[in-house]
Amino acid sequence: MDWLMPVAISLGTVAVVVALGALGWRARLARQRDIPAPSPAPETLSEPRYLANGQYVVTTTAGDWLDRIAVHGLGVKSNATASVHDEGILIVRSGARDLFISRSDLRAVRLDRGMAGKFVEKDGLVVFTWTLNGTAVDTGFRTREAAARTRLLDAAAALAPAAPSTSQAQVHNPTKDTQ
Repeated sequence: MDWLMPVAISLGTVAVVVALGALGWRARLARQRDIPAPSPAPETLSEPRYLANGQYVVTTTAGDWLDRIAVHGLGVKSNATASVHDEGILIVRSGARDLFISRSDLRAVRLDRGMAGKFVEKDGLVVFTWTLNGTAVDTGFRTREAAARTRLLDAAAALAPAAPSTSQAQVHNPTKDTQ
C-alpha cells in the first residue's frame, strides 16, 4: 500500500499536464481562427522539377520559429513528399491534407537549424517562406537523405523571386555621392 500514493500523485500530475496542453492547443486554435485555409493544389501540375521524401515539420509565423500555426492541420508533423513544380511546391502529407505553396506566394527558401517541434544539425531543414492569404509564414521540411536537401533547396529557390545579390547592393553610385 506504500506505493499507492506515489502512483496516484504521478497519474494526477500527468492528467493535469495533458489537460493544460489540450487547453493551450484549443486557445491557439481559437486565436488563429481568422487565418484562412491554404489554397488547394491545381488539378493538373507540370512534371516535378525535383521530388524529395522526408518529413513535414510545421508551419509557423514567418520569422518566429516557435509560433506554430495550429489551424488547418498545419501544426502537425507528418511523413511527407515535397515536389517542386513550375506552379509551386506540393507537400503531400500522410494523415493530413496536402499543402500547396503557389509560386506567386513563395517569397524565399533557406536552410535552417530548427522550428517548433524539430531541431536538427546546422542547415538540416529546408524552410519555405511564403504568404498564406496575406499572412507571412515559414514551412519546414526535413529530407530523408542529406544530399536531397541541397537539391530541394536549389529547385525551390529557382521558383522564388530573386533577392538582390550582395554585389549589386554594394555597387558604387557616383550620382548619389555628388548630390
